[in-house]
Amino acid sequence: MDSYYRKEKNIKLKKFPEKRILITGAGSGFGRALALVFAEMGWQVAIAEINPERASQTAEMVKKAGGQPIEIPCDVTRPEDLEAAAKRIQEQWGGLDILVNNAGVAAAGLVENTPLETWEWILALNTKSIIYGCRAFIPMFKDQGGGYIVNMASAAGIASLPEMACYNVTKAAAISLTETLRTELIPFHIGVSVICPTFFKTNLMDQFTSPDAQQREMANAFFNKSRYTPEKIARHVVKSINRNRFYILTQHDARLAWRLKRFFPELYFKGIGFIYRTGLFKRFLGI
Repeated sequence: MDSYYRKEKNIKLKKFPEKRILITGAGSGFGRALALVFAEMGWQVAIAEINPERASQTAEMVKKAGGQPIEIPCDVTRPEDLEAAAKRIQEQWGGLDILVNNAGVAAAGLVENTPLETWEWILALNTKSIIYGCRAFIPMFKDQGGGYIVNMASAAGIASLPEMACYNVTKAAAISLTETLRTELIPFHIGVSVICPTFFKTNLMDQFTSPDAQQREMANAFFNKSRYTPEKIARHVVKSINRNRFYILTQHDARLAWRLKRFFPELYFKGIGFIYRTGLFKRFLGI
């Protein structure tokens, strides 16, 4: 198995001696898994979460794992909530080392069939929330002379698979935003990474929406076939931060899609078109 996924309790992030991290959407799924990996290293973990019950559950788990949690009520679609989170972090911790803009949702559908309300909903949660988080914390990082931003995107933002337009668009935007920040923030010693996973076993389907029941069936099948857990992805992310890697391509298929589209774009789209036209996706998934 890829060495990134071996369980190691002794990961060290020596360039962050204060050990302070804030994770949005840390009440479940990948956000919770990442919080627990940092808790194992003795970090202070700010759980920015809209659901108070989930936030409390994660906080208790962080304590048991060796971390020091604080719970911050946060609706990532409200910029004022992120600004309030930054103010509280400054007052309580005196600064922050790593910001993880993780909160997000999933949706699918043909472009013409996806309701405009769905577009507005997913853009707010997957794209605008990252903008709000970055705007709230970048001034703090600049004032303190450094920091690190990790934005959650997806391999969907690279692969642009059919019947996933609204999701693809939000994740492509997250990648583009993070690419811009990577260069804008270099003069201020602020590191930036973007996470681009494919499917892994998480709770992303909890709020999934689609105008076609078969699209939900396909998405569920992809998730069920995955052998990757949130903890494996989280450990990969921590190691990538330690190495200051920009594109965090957490699985082999994500790396393959990135390389194919980057170096052979015409061949890539011909291949995806053939697979879609002939129904190979559905046969592979047993649908």
